[in-house]
Amino acid sequence: MRFADILTSVILTGTVFVAGAATAQDTGEALYMDACATCHGAAGMGAGPLSEYMSVDVPNLTQLSKRNDGVFPMLDVIQTIDGRTGIRGHGSEMPVWGRQFKAETMEQAGIYGSEVYARGKILSLAYYLESIQEE
Repeated sequence: MRFADILTSVILTGTVFVAGAATAQDTGEALYMDACATCHGAAGMGAGPLSEYMSVDVPNLTQLSKRNDGVFPMLDVIQTIDGRTGIRGHGSEMPVWGRQFKAETMEQAGIYGSEVYARGKILSLAYYLESIQEE
């Protein structure tokens, strides 16, 4: 896939995110199930099949807003998922998803296109996590 094709897809996807949160949520949910549910559980409550093998507690992701005075901590969530900013959630157990997502398209999209791709995936995950917050 060429850089222009990926950039066009990301731009169109970004437009969908703004125009229809349900589509972003669906995309984020699929990403969550693929990348996060094994540790955090399908419902996001921290009870995934691998959580018992972790050396740190796996947080309940449905309580992020509650633990932040009722406000979803979007920037903190994005930085934790990305993992390349120096903020490391869960000690050192949390994968660096930003680097992983970027690597998925580096060969086809180059450094800038793959960065846009990674940020889009991270934002989709963050929007999904925002949508599963308990009151």
